[in-house]
Amino acid sequence: MGYVITIDGPAASGKSSVSRELARSLGIPWVSTGAFYRGLAYAAIRQDIALTDREKLSELAMSSLWRVEMTPEKTKVWYGTEDVTEKIGQEAVGNAASMISHYPEIRQSLLDQQRNCAVGVKGLVAEGRDCGTVIFPHAEAKIYITASSEHRASRRAQELGLDQKELVKQQEQRDLQDSTRKVAPLQIPEDALVVDSTDMNFEEVVAKVNSFVATKLN
Repeated sequence: MGYVITIDGPAASGKSSVSRELARSLGIPWVSTGAFYRGLAYAAIRQDIALTDREKLSELAMSSLWRVEMTPEKTKVWYGTEDVTEKIGQEAVGNAASMISHYPEIRQSLLDQQRNCAVGVKGLVAEGRDCGTVIFPHAEAKIYITASSEHRASRRAQELGLDQKELVKQQEQRDLQDSTRKVAPLQIPEDALVVDSTDMNFEEVVAKVNSFVATKLN
């Protein structure tokens, strides 16, 4: 297993863009661990499986009906032979993913799959909600990126063409769900660099993260 850098934070904090750029600069792959939950949620919706049916969801989590694939540019999700990477970005899928992520058996079912992303590579950038606390607790460098609810909603609204006020409500609800769940809640990992990107541009955030990672890897 190669070295691991984790980047955690709430929805639309900019962690995906920053983690991709960090991985590109280091020449290593990156994975969005949230794609596993979104992929499972999407498959469940397509299979008409109730999001409260833990047994069937656990079976689906281990099935070959869907899969996650790492590429240099993005974390792809396949449903059968269909690339559904863009579709799992929908708010409805994100809300469903947040719901099923509360179930301990679902998190356990996906944990090995997520950790296996670091096998056979010289290094990995892993981004999500619990990468530095649960999935890779011994990562060489841990980062936590956050921003105000309004700033995150504005960013998300521009991406999806949705109403910003409605997104603020949805994100605050999801933040509450993610931070208060009993298993692997969203929290700042120990020894992590905390970056509030509210008043920073993308280049400034990347520079700060790169500087921190360099001190940890050298």
